[in-house]
Amino acid sequence: MSQAFTVEAEPREDFGKNAARRMRRTGRIPGVVYGGGGPVIPLTVDPGGIRRILHSESGHNAIFTLEIRGKAPARVMIRDWQSEPVHGDLLHVDLVRIALDAKLKLKVPIHVTGEPQGVKVQGGIFEFVLREVEVECLPDNIPEAFTVDVTPLTIGHNLRVADLPVGPEVQVLTDAHRVVAHVVALRAEEEEKPAEVAEAVPAEPEVIRKGKAEEEGAEEEAGGEKKEKGKEKE
Repeated sequence: MSQAFTVEAEPREDFGKNAARRMRRTGRIPGVVYGGGGPVIPLTVDPGGIRRILHSESGHNAIFTLEIRGKAPARVMIRDWQSEPVHGDLLHVDLVRIALDAKLKLKVPIHVTGEPQGVKVQGGIFEFVLREVEVECLPDNIPEAFTVDVTPLTIGHNLRVADLPVGPEVQVLTDAHRVVAHVVALRAEEEEKPAEVAEAVPAEPEVIRKGKAEEEGAEEEAGGEKKEKGKEKE
């Protein structure tokens, strides 16, 4: 990990919604830490420290030091968090203790760089299909992201999970054949649509003229019948 974070916490003694509201008014949020063979400890933390971790390069995969007053420091990760839906303010955070000698299963994001040749030269469309993969590794080997250059991609070629730059210390659990990104050609019907519209435009007046001709012919026949009936009466 490129960044080292430390979050200070206080044991929490008041519980319930009213206590949580009072706590948030003082600039802190409720939380809990558990796992790693230790007890469950309710606590309060500064939301600013949690936000800095979530917005870091490692994000929620970051391992940091939790210092609880009166307790031994522990290495932890963010397991879950709750945010206020309108303003995005943090409301609660769950932390889990990490054993540095035990492997973890987690999801790592995929980043792409470059402009595919299939887009730049051939006029295709780049589609980023899979944006993260699940991996298993020791805590100290967690990658921040898998970054891959998509410049060589041309129309009809795929970038798959097996093509990601993964080190030997990391095991990828996602299917190696899954497509991460590819370049596709424009759909044929989208290219032909303007021609179809252009062909359809002059056809409409012909139908109208034909209809008018039929109507005029019907009127002439009706007029002829009226004249013949008039002669019969004479």
